Amino acid sequence: MAQKSKILIIGGTGYIGKFILEASAKSGHPTYALVRESTVSDPVKGKLIESFKNSGVTLLYGDLYDHDSLVKAIKKVDVVISTVGHMQLADQVKIIAAIKEAGNVKRFFPSEFGNDVDHVHAVEPAKSAFETKAQIRRAVEAAGIPYTYVPANCFAGYFLPTLMQPGATAPPREKVIILGDGNPKAIFNEEHDIGTYTIKAVDDPRTLNKTLFLRPHKNIYSFNELVALWEKKIGKTLEKIYVPEEQLLKDIQAAPIPINVVLAINHSVFVKGDHTNFEIHPSFGVEASELYPEVKYTTVEEYLDRFV
Repeated sequence: MAQKSKILIIGGTGYIGKFILEASAKSGHPTYALVRESTVSDPVKGKLIESFKNSGVTLLYGDLYDHDSLVKAIKKVDVVISTVGHMQLADQVKIIAAIKEAGNVKRFFPSEFGNDVDHVHAVEPAKSAFETKAQIRRAVEAAGIPYTYVPANCFAGYFLPTLMQPGATAPPREKVIILGDGNPKAIFNEEHDIGTYTIKAVDDPRTLNKTLFLRPHKNIYSFNELVALWEKKIGKTLEKIYVPEEQLLKDIQAAPIPINVVLAINHSVFVKGDHTNFEIHPSFGVEASELYPEVKYTTVEEYLDRFV
């Protein structure tokens, strides 16, 4: 067996970062997390960092904005995975510069894990966020850094517990708001599975300089199909309120930050169908559940069972 690559995760205390970090440690990769000194004393993130240490993760102290500490950390590993949040997406140019200087990285995964930004029809403010991710992709390619991009589509934990109902804390039992006509197909992936698929790709030559699409066939649903599945589970027909695209566009313009970003992403996914309105061509992409059939992923149906 070839030795497993050493992995550095930048942004490991973030929403998706902790799942990727956990998957890396579990799969036997020597795993490193870049953390700021201040984060360790943070009451919430400190607990998370303790749990990283307990699972065998090595902490490297450094900062995205401290070039020398970044280079030093990167020199210890083979693969860098960035899971930085929305506000830091553009600052990933600093990671690219540090990878170039370190000169030893076999693969870089920039922070993606949402829509595939080379195939979107988004409106503002999501459009700018997607464009920033696309610019980072182009910068990685221009720098000649080997890469894998992982657009994970919808986080199940974010979308499914409420079926995207504004202000809800549980899935609807009486009426449901459906965006557009409810027919475009979206993809919902459980967060642990996103971590597992991402780490599987790290040493896989088939994912080198490719986009790894997470499209497990049992997780592809239109909004209408999702509602129908939920109705079947609770044995009840819900009242359906459809929001036409024109109304949604007005709502996006009127909404405050960050609700406008969420609505604009929902528009891209559920009205424009940006998850599934293109084919995966072998020239640019591969599909995770085909490459790794051994992964027993959580299906949308299994996920919704938790709420019945």
